Amino acid sequence: MTPFSLSGQTALVTGANTGIGQAIAAAMARAGAHVIAAGRSSCAETVALTGGEELRLDFADPMAARDVFATRRIDILVNNAGIIRRADSVDFTEEDWDAVMDVNLKAVFFTCQAFAKAALGHGGGKIVNVASLLSFQGGIRVPSYTASKHGVAGITKLLANEWAAKGINVNAIAPGYIETNNTEALRADPDRSKAILDRIPAGRWGRAEDIGEAAVFLSSPAAAYIHGAVLNVDGGWLAR
Repeated sequence: MTPFSLSGQTALVTGANTGIGQAIAAAMARAGAHVIAAGRSSCAETVALTGGEELRLDFADPMAARDVFATRRIDILVNNAGIIRRADSVDFTEEDWDAVMDVNLKAVFFTCQAFAKAALGHGGGKIVNVASLLSFQGGIRVPSYTASKHGVAGITKLLANEWAAKGINVNAIAPGYIETNNTEALRADPDRSKAILDRIPAGRWGRAEDIGEAAVFLSSPAAAYIHGAVLNVDGGWLAR
């Protein structure tokens, strides 16, 4: 077995029906993991890609995963599920604030908690949270998303502090501008797309597979001494 193999491991990936979540699930499967693809909508396409299984979870209820880890051993948790709401800050509603914070931050914490309660009983595990460039930057017209992703970076570090010595690695990935449905409008706007590409040292948009392979690394034995890191997978965006 290589240090990058996930053979014999079971990985739960949330928000795995499409985009980055699907790419993470597929990469985990290629590395040898049995993948549980979790989402509020059908993950049938992801299951077909991975040969794994599907689990319906809607993190509009932040406690949706509270009982998932008590009934079976899961070695790797990837918290990818997330939503975004856009409006000027002077117009932003409490409903949109709460909806985003519930899915992107509260659910992440309590899913990590449920995972750890089980993992601490069988020697540990790996958690990979999906953060964002907006864990470091402010963005525009996405106040709750920015707050939630800053929070994801923070709780990643906090949980690493508490659990590193107990066998649980907690890290995060901060994706840059990735070719997914969420960025389709940006890529279709020639001026906006050019402005983005001009800042990316790599000179291209990221691919979902770029995030998938990074998640495999952080979940593998090769990353055993990495705790509390937020890995930027952004083509150099934040270095610019």
